[in-house]
Amino acid sequence: MPYIDQVRRDVLAYHNNDTGRSNFPLTAGELNYCITTLLVDYLAHHADNYQTRNDILGAIEGAKLEFVRRAVNDYEDTKIKSNGDVYK
Repeated sequence: MPYIDQVRRDVLAYHNNDTGRSNFPLTAGELNYCITTLLVDYLAHHADNYQTRNDILGAIEGAKLEFVRRAVNDYEDTKIKSNGDVYK
């Protein structure tokens, strides 16, 4: 899960580069690129075997499930209240 200590969060956080432009992804394509390059870099620095690939897939799935639990479900519940439930 993403609950790592603050020191590691600071090291891993996006920061502005010397040009003053944000390193933060601004589009879905940029976000996909950032995620993909992170995964490729992780793979390049770990054993070239099934276990590493399985670890990556597990991390992706865990991150997805946590995002749904923490960000998507509350949003959907709000929309159900404002627009009505289709499951009546």
